[in-house]
Amino acid sequence: MATYDIASIAGDGIGPEVTREALRVLKAASEVYGFDYKLTEFPYGSEHYLATKEILPDAAFEEIKGMNAIFLGAIGDPRLPVGLIEYGIIAKCRFDLDLFVNLRPIQLYDERFCPLKDKTPADVDMVIVRENTEDAYTGMHGFAHKGQASEVATQTMVYTRFGTERVIRYAFELCRARNKRKTVTLIDKANAVRAQDLWTRTFEAVAKEYPDIKTEHAYIDAACMWMVKNPEWFDVAVTPNLFGDIITDLGAMVQGGMGIAASGNIHPGKVSLFEPIHGSAPKHAGKNIASPVAAILASSMMLDYIGQKEASKAVEDSIRDLLVSGEIKGVGTADHHTSEVGDMVVKAIQTPAKA
Repeated sequence: MATYDIASIAGDGIGPEVTREALRVLKAASEVYGFDYKLTEFPYGSEHYLATKEILPDAAFEEIKGMNAIFLGAIGDPRLPVGLIEYGIIAKCRFDLDLFVNLRPIQLYDERFCPLKDKTPADVDMVIVRENTEDAYTGMHGFAHKGQASEVATQTMVYTRFGTERVIRYAFELCRARNKRKTVTLIDKANAVRAQDLWTRTFEAVAKEYPDIKTEHAYIDAACMWMVKNPEWFDVAVTPNLFGDIITDLGAMVQGGMGIAASGNIHPGKVSLFEPIHGSAPKHAGKNIASPVAAILASSMMLDYIGQKEASKAVEDSIRDLLVSGEIKGVGTADHHTSEVGDMVVKAIQTPAKA
């Protein structure tokens, strides 16, 4: 029986509640599909920092490095300086573990969740591959004359051929594996951000190695427009970090909102991190009303990554079936109790085993 080492960081706000349900689903899937895992739960987040002044200690991080995957609930607390815990946990994992792919599936399960007129599940089925370790997020910033009327702030965008090529190649391989529209779209702004010409040239060079894959190009402003007007045009898109951060949240709304959006921070073959992208939503914490759908879908992505593809598909199919049937009425805070959704998904996974 396969055994996996999984780290869990439930984090802040609604994180512990949605993580609890995702881990219940993980347990049910392991029992039905015959794999084992060792779960190590880490206490790090804002509450832990407030109590101890620890963010993510080196000893714990070294332990995490040896695991198969990390599940993260949510990070962020208004009582702390913006970015303190986010950079200390999420950014530390992304950069120090070299998680160069931010993978964001955008799939509409039922047309009633889509805010766009006359769009169906057949029209919204894409994956955005966001470069995750370069661009304006590398921390190369500074201030001069801080606090004065003449203050200057700078932040440097950084792109390397190595970093650009590997994420573009990942997008082409993913497109080939998906085998759907067989199209990779490059999204950049090379006409204005001239450093992104590196992306244009690298994309063209890599594309020659994939003659079976069609290619498209869109500047980020046009891509946002087309995602709203014609989401069916997209299959796999690859984009630099900053623009990816923006367009993936637009995609989340097209598929039904933050409550259904999951992501992976991936370095193929190495420990990678999976999380819902809705944030910590502190005002909803502790009320058992936050939707765990995105967290459960993140656990499905994690299962797929570690090689449990049948279990991954069962988890995603359970969510889809429950949404389409109307048993899960929606993915907002007013639709169900958090634990109620977990109950429904666990039951759906266990039912085939009883048949």
